[in-house]
Amino acid sequence: MIIKVNELSFSVNLNENQFDNTKTPLLLLHGFTGSKLDWNFIYKDLTKKVFPIAIDLIGHGNSDSPNELNHYLSDSIVEQLKYIIEDFTKGKIYLLGYSMGGRAALSFALKYPQEIKALILESSSAGIKTENERLERIKKDEELADFILNNPIEKFVDNWMKLDIFATQKRFSNQKLDEIKKSKLDNNKIGLANSLKGFSTGKMPSYYGDLKNFQPGTLLITGELDSKFTDINIAMASLLPNSTHEVIKNAGHNTHLEEPKKFIESVNRFLEQF
Repeated sequence: MIIKVNELSFSVNLNENQFDNTKTPLLLLHGFTGSKLDWNFIYKDLTKKVFPIAIDLIGHGNSDSPNELNHYLSDSIVEQLKYIIEDFTKGKIYLLGYSMGGRAALSFALKYPQEIKALILESSSAGIKTENERLERIKKDEELADFILNNPIEKFVDNWMKLDIFATQKRFSNQKLDEIKKSKLDNNKIGLANSLKGFSTGKMPSYYGDLKNFQPGTLLITGELDSKFTDINIAMASLLPNSTHEVIKNAGHNTHLEEPKKFIESVNRFLEQF
């Protein structure tokens, strides 16, 4: 289904078999180059206490990819999420985000904590702490955005999938890797480039100073083989007052793709507490 947010259209996947307005919505946010379809695997085995809603974030999937950069900024994404959520409920929600989607989820949760029943962040971060690191990251992401715009999307996706952070996915069959590649190729070059320019890790605010005030229960998930984000989430867990950090064995950055059964078990175990 399509939800209009001002002049923009957002594509939403509402699992009709699990829709029940007496249950708490679980909003699912994908990562960079992903889409709402990335969450199809979770619906069948997800706890029945929730009804899942997956959306294509701005610049991804079948949602709009406007040229104007202001639509991709952190504050804009937070308000887009708020509008979409209010289309389904006036009560609290569960919120789950992976990587870039986790950063969007955290941005929303910190601005509207009263609307969060529980938060799940997979392989995500609270931003970049130092100004020099932030500027360096912005420079790299803007260079990557220019590469996307000036080359065939196939070349970008090939390079993206070869990054060290996704090396653990080389164990997949060629058929599986082709399916992953095809799903990424369905994205819009302008949307991907603007997502980097407007909402890269460098462009989003650093939220480390705000974590200590966030009271809703939070689950942090990382992969055992992703040492960078495991270390980041250890630091985040030390600041979040009501958090749990689970490390999924035999998984890299994308734990839900590499170890879906373990990921679902972790999510369900956490959600059953609330």
